[in-house]
Amino acid sequence: MKIKFWGVRGSIPVPGPKTVKYGGNTTCIEIRTDSGELVILDGGTGIFQLAQSLLGEMPVTANVFLSHSHWDHIHGLPFFVPLFVPGNRLRLHGAYDLVSGRGVEQVMDVQLQYSFFPIREAELKASIEYFTLTPGVPVEVGDSTTVTPILLNHPVVNFGYRIDCNGKSVFFTGDHEPPYNIYSPEEASYEEYRQILQEREAGILDAIRGVDVIIADSSYSDEEYARKKGWGHGTFDTSIRLARDAGAKILYFTHHEPTRSDDDLERIFADVLKRHPPEGLEYRLAREGDGMDF
Repeated sequence: MKIKFWGVRGSIPVPGPKTVKYGGNTTCIEIRTDSGELVILDGGTGIFQLAQSLLGEMPVTANVFLSHSHWDHIHGLPFFVPLFVPGNRLRLHGAYDLVSGRGVEQVMDVQLQYSFFPIREAELKASIEYFTLTPGVPVEVGDSTTVTPILLNHPVVNFGYRIDCNGKSVFFTGDHEPPYNIYSPEEASYEEYRQILQEREAGILDAIRGVDVIIADSSYSDEEYARKKGWGHGTFDTSIRLARDAGAKILYFTHHEPTRSDDDLERIFADVLKRHPPEGLEYRLAREGDGMDF
């Protein structure tokens, strides 16, 4: 498989001189399977540059898997240029929305209204198919690849995705905050809820155990997280624990906090290396344009 990052920032795009090294676009990751199938994880603003790279290989079939429907993970989709060219095909996968009671089709329907965008979905030339996913039920992509949605923790339904291809595997968390006990130890419900959390965390680990590469939401430092608990994002430390518990070989830190400059990001990363020596787990800061073949 091949992995390439096209957007690594969280919450809002932040182009400019202070983010030029790691990039200012929001989440978008390209996965190429061994048979050449195109899997795209999230449709943040990074998907625009990915689209430009695809213009020389059309017709394109893009299998897009959305972790969730917050703007920074979908607002590049209307600018995915292959949508405007006949013969291309977009297969959009994502979660059922418990609030609206609609499937993943609402992601395009809401954005492609004249109030927000000059072109309606009916005017797009490519074929678009929608697949609302069920947690834990794999989706086949081509002959040799499965993508399995795994329910994680965020203020809306968020799927992490495990991609398996010919014995190799990648797991992407989307936005994920490790579940925490909402009760204090003195409250009667504390112990019962603790057991629920243990079972949930064990289920997540069972689903991702043995993956080669983990791409994890690492928005905050521990100090920042203390002020932003419940916002739905992880830390460098929680990502390391997840990767070690899963037995991963490589951990990419991503969804970089938008107020953090490249220099700030590297300072935090240097501190992480001091406090948590890699010891068999390789750490990498996700960076636009970077990636790996394995």
